[in-house]
Amino acid sequence: MTGSHSLEGKTALVTGASTGLGRQMALTLARAGARVALAARSVDKLEALAEEIARFDGRAMPFALDVRDVSAIRAVVDGVETELGPIYILVNNAGVSVAKRPEDFTEEDYDFVVETNMKGPWFLAQAVGQRMIAHGHGGKIINIASLLALKPLGQLTLYGMTKAAITQMTKQLALEWARHDIQVNALCPGYIETEMNAEHWQSDAGKKLLSRFPRRRLGAPEVLDGMLLLLASDQSDFITGTVIPVDDGQALS
Repeated sequence: MTGSHSLEGKTALVTGASTGLGRQMALTLARAGARVALAARSVDKLEALAEEIARFDGRAMPFALDVRDVSAIRAVVDGVETELGPIYILVNNAGVSVAKRPEDFTEEDYDFVVETNMKGPWFLAQAVGQRMIAHGHGGKIINIASLLALKPLGQLTLYGMTKAAITQMTKQLALEWARHDIQVNALCPGYIETEMNAEHWQSDAGKKLLSRFPRRRLGAPEVLDGMLLLLASDQSDFITGTVIPVDDGQALS
């Protein structure tokens, strides 16, 4: 890819890359010329994605990673830099959700959601940021938050809490690492249909929620492509510490 959003010669690490938004973001970065490290727990899907990227002459490599394991995070960052070169772009996308009323969440629910959605992204950003500082080349960290960081929705209290924390983490790291030429920004996707939630949108509850959206429609994973490429490329060198909704106005409803 040529032009202002070209990522030729740069290495990107995408977590949660096996399905949904992460898969689409990995494809988008690869098409823009980046060498992409694909990280997730499901290696089989990552291998298939790497093969798909190779078919359009992109380069990608799978890495097994449970983001709750800090030692595994450090090992993957080592492996990515050894195999693909210094990481210039981190897309902190891995995340999970448990839907329950607040009074029904268990300690196990809390640990699962908080460790995946907060602990993992924090230690990934730290590990990659340390390398960016040591190499002295700056970089781009893109944290994937959510519309629910900006507005509440029933039964997703833990998820919303963790995504709000990610937006504040974004601002803190942007401030701390500005002197190292590291731009840190967050995307807050709205409701986007993926294979994991498609069934919900066909249910009565899903249709009722959809009817309240200003444009009464869902997004597809590729609606994030433009903003992702902007934040990953040199065109965002003057953008840091921002939290950007990409939600079709859904936060207005």
